[in-house]
Parts: sequence; C-alpha cells; structure tokens
Amino acid sequence: MCNQATASKTAKSNVLSYPVVALAASGDVDAIHAVLKHYEGYIAVLATRQLYDDRGNTYVCVDEGLRRRLETKLITGILAFDFRAA
Repeated sequence: MCNQATASKTAKSNVLSYPVVALAASGDVDAIHAVLKHYEGYIAVLATRQLYDDRGNTYVCVDEGLRRRLETKLITGILAFDFRAA
C-alpha cells in the first residue's frame, strides 16, 4: 500500500511550474519544449492505435501523424493562453 506522503510528493513533482508555463505562453522555445516533454507520454497514449496486418494479427503502435497533430494543438493552446483572463 502506498503511503500518502509519498503519493502527494509524487503528485506535486509531476506538475509544471508556473514560471515554465508563463515562459511557454510568452513563446520561449525551451519552455514550450519542456511542456511538450511533460505531456509526451500522455500524447503517445492518445495517439496509440491498434492495427491489423494482412493475416489479421493485431499490433499496437503510435500514429505519428496524430501525435504531431496533438503536439501542434498543444503548442497552439500554449501560445493562445492569456494569463490576464485566468
């Protein structure tokens, strides 16, 4: 069983810091890359597809086109984010 202090420490360490988000929203390339890196696992899960070969065998892979579209949408959302309205 997981102890609560460890769980809350882990949860807090998985949060993007305010300065990174603010820099990303202002267009800082390194900060945008940090945000993309933070969400890369989630994006990969969203872009995972189950495919079938010509013999009917199934396999799972990441749809690279969909992954790139999701990353582009994330970047667009980051750059459109307005801190004054939040």
